[in-house]
Amino acid sequence: MISTKTVATEIHDDLASRWYVPAEVESLRKLYPIVVLINFVSLGIFVLRNDSESIFSSSMQIVVSIVILFLLSKLDQGQRFIRDGVIAISGLTILLSVLQFSSGPQIIIDYWMMLWTTIPPLLVIYSVSKPIVTLWASGNQTVRSAELGLFRNRKVSRIHGMIFRHIALLHAVGFVVLPILWIIDVAVSPGNSLGGDFFDAMTLEHFNHILSSESFWIWTRNSIIVSVGTTLLGLALAIPAGYAFSRFKFRGRDFAMFSFLLVQMFPGVIILVPYFLVMKALGLLNTSIGLILAYSVTALPLCVWMLKGFFDTVPKELEEAALVDGCNQNQVFWRIILPLSLPAVAVTALFSFLAAWNEFLLALTFNTSEEMYTLPVGLASLISSTGQAWGDFAAASLLVSLPVVVLFIAFQRFLIEGLSAGGVKG
Repeated sequence: MISTKTVATEIHDDLASRWYVPAEVESLRKLYPIVVLINFVSLGIFVLRNDSESIFSSSMQIVVSIVILFLLSKLDQGQRFIRDGVIAISGLTILLSVLQFSSGPQIIIDYWMMLWTTIPPLLVIYSVSKPIVTLWASGNQTVRSAELGLFRNRKVSRIHGMIFRHIALLHAVGFVVLPILWIIDVAVSPGNSLGGDFFDAMTLEHFNHILSSESFWIWTRNSIIVSVGTTLLGLALAIPAGYAFSRFKFRGRDFAMFSFLLVQMFPGVIILVPYFLVMKALGLLNTSIGLILAYSVTALPLCVWMLKGFFDTVPKELEEAALVDGCNQNQVFWRIILPLSLPAVAVTALFSFLAAWNEFLLALTFNTSEEMYTLPVGLASLISSTGQAWGDFAAASLLVSLPVVVLFIAFQRFLIEGLSAGGVKG
């Protein structure tokens, strides 16, 4: 008669052998759908280039990658011939990559495509050739080795997951950093070429030309006046409005808040003609005051909603306690509410400043005199139908971006506090 303990042991041993799959194989099964997708992206790039040879090579890469993915999905214990087939086809993939890029990569994206056609098959060959995978694929593993493999998978899977996350983050960083590097390369390269090797020649002539230009400093002065004026006027309007909408109940309150949201649904270009007619009637064309008024009104709905969300999180008991102590409503606002709301005020001021600093369309419409250009309009004037000063344009773009970077670094703590404080009420 077979004991219950013996049956349980046999079931446990059978489960260990049946469910064990090396972590390397599991990770490759998750990786190769991404490889196939990237191969399709590469094919699309070659189609846009109209490169017939690369189109054929990329199509073959897709077919081979799909075959590898299929074989990995079918790879199981006791199927060493499938493992050997995976290794052979991965070697074919590397050969196709060498032939495809035999003339050498031309631009940065070629290096990216070359890495994705060579590194994954190398990982396949390295991973499935490991002794632990070979033992599993040969069907010679013992129950003890399967148990140890399940325990090992926990650690290896965490390491592989961390590697995959870092690869994804590196791609995200690359999409952000590469355009900036390209602009820096154009700014420090002689002439006005947009292509060429990265940092093959360096010069500061474009920065010297921009910094010695009187027009650039006039545009900077106009942008500072308009941005600071917009920030101050916007805060003067948005802070009392946000507090009133948060604390007081009055007729038309809900409709006013809904109208703020409704205004944000329409594109800004539809207000150009009415704004232009109003500014012309008031004599505010080619003036900083006209832009300040336009920018403040445009940014007001967002600022009011941001401040209202923060004011809602401030406990009303603080105001009630201050009123009991003898403060009036104005004193409660200036001495209690406003100091507690400085993070939200800082975020609102930052958004108002950046909106005015980067705005182009209204500034182009209202200002016909070059002396009243702001920086975005001034930069656009460097690129015309008769000539393109790409080097000067790139250098000026970097200089214009510096205040934005400095402000984000300086207001980083307030930015985090202000954006997160209004997310939870109470």
